Amino acid sequence: MRGFVLKVALGFVGIIVLLSLPLSFYVVQQNEYVVVFQFGRIVHVTDTPGIKFKLPVIQSTQNISKKIHLYDMPASGVITRDKKSMIADNFVMWRVSDPVKYVQTLNAVEPRAQERIEAAVYNAVKNAISSMSQDEVIEARGERLSRTITEESNSDIGGYGIVILQTQIKALDLPNDNKAAVYERMISERQNIAASYAAEGKSEAQKIQNATDKEVAIKVANARRNADILIAEGEAEYMRILKSAYDTPEKAEFYNYIRSLDALKRSLSGENKTVILDKDSPLTKVLYGK
Repeated sequence: MRGFVLKVALGFVGIIVLLSLPLSFYVVQQNEYVVVFQFGRIVHVTDTPGIKFKLPVIQSTQNISKKIHLYDMPASGVITRDKKSMIADNFVMWRVSDPVKYVQTLNAVEPRAQERIEAAVYNAVKNAISSMSQDEVIEARGERLSRTITEESNSDIGGYGIVILQTQIKALDLPNDNKAAVYERMISERQNIAASYAAEGKSEAQKIQNATDKEVAIKVANARRNADILIAEGEAEYMRILKSAYDTPEKAEFYNYIRSLDALKRSLSGENKTVILDKDSPLTKVLYGK
């Protein structure tokens, strides 16, 4: 009888072991954490892929993804430093960085994580935009503003075991009720800037024109002075040559003779070959040898 009872007990134990054997192992996949609990308390976290062992019944597990999550936030209104309303539409890329904190604070529930992320990002957007004027916000939109918002968001969300990899502003627009007025003001400001640039350009062009005119006037004056000098030198040379032609009576007589012949030759050109001369004319003296 005792042997029978022992066999029954061993069989019962074997059945329990066989039934609990599948509960003694768990699988860790790529890109996930597995948190092991014992009586509701975290014992350890496994993040290396493979088949792992745990105590059946006593220990339980919870899988948490390591993957990057994308959360598209609802658009929200913000106020700039100069009291202008704007609408910010953001999306966030985040992942779990500390699974223990993630479980303890948010119970590893993704919608609760999104609520915390939305609050942190909204506060960061509000703080960043409220410190700038509307023009500064428009100028800073893009990588610069996104980097500022991401850094400030992480300072608020780190206690939940979450890290925000990037906060990107999809759209940063104006409310429909004052969009037209703001656009007109921006266009007017840009036109004023363009007019200022045009005026500066005209002023610089006038300075260049004045400098060029001055340089041209100086060059023309110098050229005229040099021309006058050359003319004076030529006249002086002419007078020197003329003087040398008359420095003796013989040269003077010969020079007058040549000039008289030249004058006669010019007067006989054309069809009219008649020359009327005064008896005292140098040409008369040449023709008659007087």
